[in-house]
Amino acid sequence: MTETDNSKSGYQCRRYGVPVKRYCQTMDLKDDPGLIEKYISAHNRYNSWPEIREGIRSVGILEMEIYILGNRLFMIVETPLDFEWDSAMTKLATLPRQAEWEDYVAMFQNCQPGCTSNEKWRMMERIFYLYE
Repeated sequence: MTETDNSKSGYQCRRYGVPVKRYCQTMDLKDDPGLIEKYISAHNRYNSWPEIREGIRSVGILEMEIYILGNRLFMIVETPLDFEWDSAMTKLATLPRQAEWEDYVAMFQNCQPGCTSNEKWRMMERIFYLYE
């Protein structure tokens, strides 16, 4: 299924040495096992586009992870505390190959053609944490 399935043993988190904030988003893929496998493959270490990873980092994102259950995706984005989501997403949409990537992955996603990443992914609201 994935390069390393740590779903039962956990995934190690990066340490940045500075406080960070986290954004969580969700999106559904088309409910087609063949398309889902191709989407997973498109995001692995060997097939994901280097320009897209570089662009994500260039707008200030420290880490981005995507998890899957069935056809439901869940994305975690970690950023510095001064990160501004809207301006970063506006910049990301203009970077080289970004529109091409969004058009490519749209064939797997439940979205309208021509949408940007920011239009496809829906921001989630945190409803619980281990309160102090």
